[in-house]
Amino acid sequence: MTAAASTAPSTAIPAPPRRSLGDVLFDLFLWGGIAVLLLISFGAVDMANITRLITDHEKTNAFLKDFLHPDFTDWKLYLEQMWLTLQIALWGTFLAVILAVPLGLAAARNIAPVWLVFPVRRVLDVLRSVPDLVMGTLFLVAVGLGPLPGVLAIALNTGGVLGKLFSEAAESIDKGPVEGVRATGGARLHEIMWGVIPQVAPLWTSFALYRFESNSRSATVLGLIGAGGIGKILFDNLQGFNTARVSAIAIVIVAAVFLIDTLSQMIRKRLL
Repeated sequence: MTAAASTAPSTAIPAPPRRSLGDVLFDLFLWGGIAVLLLISFGAVDMANITRLITDHEKTNAFLKDFLHPDFTDWKLYLEQMWLTLQIALWGTFLAVILAVPLGLAAARNIAPVWLVFPVRRVLDVLRSVPDLVMGTLFLVAVGLGPLPGVLAIALNTGGVLGKLFSEAAESIDKGPVEGVRATGGARLHEIMWGVIPQVAPLWTSFALYRFESNSRSATVLGLIGAGGIGKILFDNLQGFNTARVSAIAIVIVAAVFLIDTLSQMIRKRLL
């Protein structure tokens, strides 16, 4: 019995791993810093007046009374402009992907040389940081009113976002296929075409679909500055306090985004 007991596997629960003092201090500094920033910004964002949501409800009730009775009198116009908005988002995303593929590869540290990675990453930073409305206004001055400024603004901003995501996906690939292509005597371009692209293509497509969903909403906002689409009608009715029509337009936008999200999920499931 004693020998059998001595050879039986131990059922003792292992002690949890102990964290180093540096990790503990880092976590305290990180989360403590976030807590301090929240406290500092409490007054700056006027959080003390959040009680007005309950105390000053008369105006809110009047607004909701009209908002809950949408006016679909011009539903054909809403659908036409929503379709135009989706076309703006589609073309903007398409041009952004064309821009992001070379920039993403040039920004990947495991693909491009260091002297190229740094400036390309700064270009991507600029494209991501400039708001859509600013780019839209710039193109509005250059090419005039219409949907084209919206397309170009979305293309540049989304190109910066996708370029960053594409480069990170390229940096996380398995080196085996790339080394295999290199071992067969393939050139650098062959390594990218047959060793990198097949690995990142599904993830890149998923990123592009996510951005198309986001751009469908961005294109609506760009309509506020005259870049075409349903945003222009929404802005006009907001200025005229036509709450019932604003409600109808909002319902059309929500329905369109819901359909796009559903379709994107179906496509991503087949790719990943």
